[in-house]
Amino acid sequence: MPSRPIPGSTGEVLTCLPSPYLPHAATGLLYLPRFLAKCNYVKAHGALPASYAKNYRRGLDRFLCQHLGIEPAAVEKIVFESTDDAAIEAGLKSLLPADVRAAQWNRALVQKGLTPAGQEFLLEALTAMGCADRAGEIRSVPDLIDFDEGRIE
Repeated sequence: MPSRPIPGSTGEVLTCLPSPYLPHAATGLLYLPRFLAKCNYVKAHGALPASYAKNYRRGLDRFLCQHLGIEPAAVEKIVFESTDDAAIEAGLKSLLPADVRAAQWNRALVQKGLTPAGQEFLLEALTAMGCADRAGEIRSVPDLIDFDEGRIE
């Protein structure tokens, strides 16, 4: 039987966040719905759990924003100032470039962690989770997120 993460090994796990593989309906950008959900979580709760806060507006959040030529704080501001999803989408439409180069970003995202250094990082993370045996199956950073949050059995 394949191993499962040791409960609490990565800190608190938020299963309410969408998969990094979920595309944004208007742009097709993978991961954008997750970043928006993290912003909404902070808006509603004041902060993310420590296990998520360390990468909030950093890590993949920042990589996505760098790809788009925007600051993560600008996305957060739109979410914080919006009263509903339609207002968020309107704000994003005015913030994002006309060509978001979704295919380029999506390809880069699904390959995060495929370098030798990335594979070392994934093995370290899986080992800390008590799941080093899953290293051949959990091949990318988005896979690791989905595994930690229970979307990969």
